[in-house]
Amino acid sequence: MPLTEPHDDHLPEAAPVAAGREVGGGDADDLAAGAEQPRPGETEPTTPEPEPGRPEPEPVLPEPVRQRIVALTAAVLPAMPTDEVPVPLRRVAKFAPNRRARLGAPAIAAQLTGDPLFRQRVTARVLADAGDLGTAVVEGTAPAAADPVEVAALAYLARPRGWRELIEASGAAVRAEADSAVVAELVREAEQRATRAEHDRAVARVEAEKLRDELARVREELGQLREESRQLSRTLRETQARERRANELLATERGRAARAAADTEAELRRARARLAEAESAAGVARASAKESRSVDDARLWLLLETIGQAAVGLRRELALEPVEKLPADFIADAFADQSAATPAGAAARARDTDDPARLDQLLALPRAHLVVDGYNVTKRGFGEMSLEQQRKRLITGLGGIAAQTGDEVTVVFDGAERMHGLPPTPRGVRVLFSRKGETADELIRRLVRAEPTGRPVVVISSDREVADGVRRHGAYPLGADSLLRRLARS
Repeated sequence: MPLTEPHDDHLPEAAPVAAGREVGGGDADDLAAGAEQPRPGETEPTTPEPEPGRPEPEPVLPEPVRQRIVALTAAVLPAMPTDEVPVPLRRVAKFAPNRRARLGAPAIAAQLTGDPLFRQRVTARVLADAGDLGTAVVEGTAPAAADPVEVAALAYLARPRGWRELIEASGAAVRAEADSAVVAELVREAEQRATRAEHDRAVARVEAEKLRDELARVREELGQLREESRQLSRTLRETQARERRANELLATERGRAARAAADTEAELRRARARLAEAESAAGVARASAKESRSVDDARLWLLLETIGQAAVGLRRELALEPVEKLPADFIADAFADQSAATPAGAAARARDTDDPARLDQLLALPRAHLVVDGYNVTKRGFGEMSLEQQRKRLITGLGGIAAQTGDEVTVVFDGAERMHGLPPTPRGVRVLFSRKGETADELIRRLVRAEPTGRPVVVISSDREVADGVRRHGAYPLGADSLLRRLARS
């Protein structure tokens, strides 16, 4: 049961101290648990009238008042002597300030309710800290401008005359403030809804304007489509009329074509008759020409027979024997004899395979064939260039030689595939690349073997194996320097 006290709450020092009560007893339920406040619109529960001879019950404290009472008590606990602090609160007094009121609220509320002496000691320190406001509350003349929650908390602790009315007034003020906050929240929500409604109306107006514009545009497009439809219908009618006229003209032309076909067929029959007559006449003419040709053939045979008998008689009279050598062989023998008959210095120069004069002599032979080992010459003469530039320079120079001498020129390069970047081949110059698995030396030997016996073939290569191989097949090997000097001179 809640402890009942007189209005003045002034107890003698010898009053018993209920320091041994446990925290959370039935007398502390109203303050510790924080009695529920009546909601806005609800009727505040009325305090029952105390029966005669029984102590008055503790009033129902508003939640802000209860929290303030606990906060004031928690603030003065560390300053109180240990013997004045009830045993259940001694551990709470050691808590940090921010934890003391939060964790020790139930124990503080129970001691304030069940221990009047502890409450008086707390009240003395709280009133001293409150100053003039505490004095005014004790005298019952609390200023109207003071915080009702603070006044109610001090009144609960000091308990002057009329302290219950102060607590009830504080509860009414708190409820009025809560009601005002609720009303303000409702007003704010109403304003927000009004603002949203206004925004929605503005958006609706914008959307309506867009829809009206879209409707106007659609109507305009519909008008254009209708106009286009009328034009297409008119064009379709005109096209159908032209089609009817074209069909009529087509029928007329078909009649004309039928008559022309009949006339052509008749003309074709007449032409066939004339062709038959012409073929008959041509047969007669062929027979006559055949007879005339037989006479001419007989005359030609007699003439050829006469010429042949005359040639046989002339051969017998001149006593000509069959020849064993071709003209090219005679030229080669004459070239060898001339080399042997020249002076020693000239012979030495003729034997020099790098002498461009000897190359000129060989190229002067009739229908000579010049075969060049491409990379053997280019790498010896201008190896600092890229392969593409080497090929281009050599082929261009050989084109000049072919144009001057009129001889056949073939240049052979190593390479399984045809190279890219070749210059246009000059007239009289043939460019060959060895096939995969074959070297340029083997291709040069095949070229020399393919030439007829007696034709002068000149091979340019500083490779001794190439020179020996082509010499065995009747070719004339010369060094690469002879061609390079010939090109430099050109």
